[in-house]
Amino acid sequence: MSVEEKRAKRDKRHRRIRKKVRGSMECPRLAVFRSLRHIYGQIIDDDEGKTLVAVSSLSAEIKGKSGSKAEVAKEVGKLLAQKAQEKGIESVVFDRGGYKYHGRVKALAEGAREGGLRF
Repeated sequence: MSVEEKRAKRDKRHRRIRKKVRGSMECPRLAVFRSLRHIYGQIIDDDEGKTLVAVSSLSAEIKGKSGSKAEVAKEVGKLLAQKAQEKGIESVVFDRGGYKYHGRVKALAEGAREGGLRF
């Protein structure tokens, strides 16, 4: 399977998920994007079309940390939850972005839950 085919299949899954998952100001959406090297998490208010909080493995607080990609993803989740709490966000809906709920995506979600987010 080529890279283009894999990307198309993930996009199709993501569109299917996004039909059902929608974030609002009361309960925004936690969107995950995973590249081969990094992981990104954003909390988005879909009503306004604005990103409320964004954290990635490239963030200054995380960039120097060592460990496996899953461990770094867990740290991203914890930092995302901490920044969300500072903005008054307590619960979110989880958008896995067409990826399997496994590995780094699962680690980010668990880190966010440990940090205090509910979903």
